[in-house]
Amino acid sequence: MPFNKLNRGEQQAYLMLPIIQELKNIGGEGSTKRIKKDIVNNDENLPEDVLTETRTSDKGNTYHPFDFPYNFAVSNLILAGFLTRPKRGWVVLTKEGRNYSGNAKELSDLVYSRSLPKWAEKSKTNKNKSQREVSTNEEVDAELTDDIKNNETDDEDDRQKIADAINNLDPYKFELFCRALVNRMHVEMSDKIGVKKSNDGGLDGYGYITTDDFRTTRVAIQAKHWNGSLVQAPEIDKFRGAMDSYRAEYGIFITTSGFTRGAIKKARTGTRVITLIDGDRLVDLVIK
Repeated sequence: MPFNKLNRGEQQAYLMLPIIQELKNIGGEGSTKRIKKDIVNNDENLPEDVLTETRTSDKGNTYHPFDFPYNFAVSNLILAGFLTRPKRGWVVLTKEGRNYSGNAKELSDLVYSRSLPKWAEKSKTNKNKSQREVSTNEEVDAELTDDIKNNETDDEDDRQKIADAINNLDPYKFELFCRALVNRMHVEMSDKIGVKKSNDGGLDGYGYITTDDFRTTRVAIQAKHWNGSLVQAPEIDKFRGAMDSYRAEYGIFITTSGFTRGAIKKARTGTRVITLIDGDRLVDLVIK
């Protein structure tokens, strides 16, 4: 059954094993944000746009529906002893988590057998709601989600304000914004290429970066102000063709949305790897 057809409890149960597996892949610990992105990029059963999908609550707040099952899956794994959270937004596999080799059903059954009694204790102040009821409710009670909110590394209200400001830029101003951002990353921008509103060979910026050993690399920039649709593999091909025209050794592709799995794979193949910056990473760079 497709992931988006599962109920909220089934979704969080499904995500438990991928969380364990991705943590093993990256050495046993990492940020909850990175793990979430890696799961979506590597699991073809998950919709490619699940990270960029947004909804508006009855109170007018914008939220990402996928955050609810993902965050509850992480919290259940912590309560069951498969993960620890040494600091905000960071999780580590326990010995039991590292050694787990069972299937998804066995894992979720074991996790729930340990976590649900602990959720019951937490919900004593909310006697009319069980943890399973909470996990299906998009307006999650604040008292029960204190632990879940700790999964995020940045203040979400501030992040959303930055994202909204970027999304409200028109495409040309977004290109200028990206040029300025890349310039702050120590790329010396050209004032000849990618500075006009007209099509400039498929590039939105071009510059040079010099390393500590005095090697200079030509850098091409592509900026796509897209809301609601992911950048697909053909766009990467077009960008690589534009890089060829200017003999750029390095490429940076920036978008307000995200990238399909095909686009990510395409960017990583070939002799020149292209760095992909999606909307979430873009906010990180602005904050940094």
